Amino acid sequence: MTSDTPDSLRYTPSHEWLRREGDSPGEVTVGITDFAQDQLGDVVYVDLAAPGTEVQAGEACGEIESTKTVAELYAPVAGEVLASNDELADAPELVNASPYGDGWLLRLRLADDTALEGLLDAAGYQAALAEES
Repeated sequence: MTSDTPDSLRYTPSHEWLRREGDSPGEVTVGITDFAQDQLGDVVYVDLAAPGTEVQAGEACGEIESTKTVAELYAPVAGEVLASNDELADAPELVNASPYGDGWLLRLRLADDTALEGLLDAAGYQAALAEES
């Protein structure tokens, strides 16, 4: 598999990633994987859940529109949206250029700090990608 899959992140089979944030163990940043952005093509618009919104694992919490399609963003864990990436309003292409950096989508406060235990590590995600192809 040629897609970039950082070892420091957790992943979902629906191609979202999560990263714990600094000193606050209950906060995570969410985005889509390099594989997902590549499959979408050029991202032209992003619509994300607003701060304060409660999201449930597996439920849609945004849309990503590309030149090819419109895809749902699914919440990988339950929690409260703390922030959405405002830079994407003017520069949605950041999702393509830097899916694990400036192209992040949401910051969440976890409803359950053990929720990350059910997600894939990098090797597990790579194995899931291999099964897909």
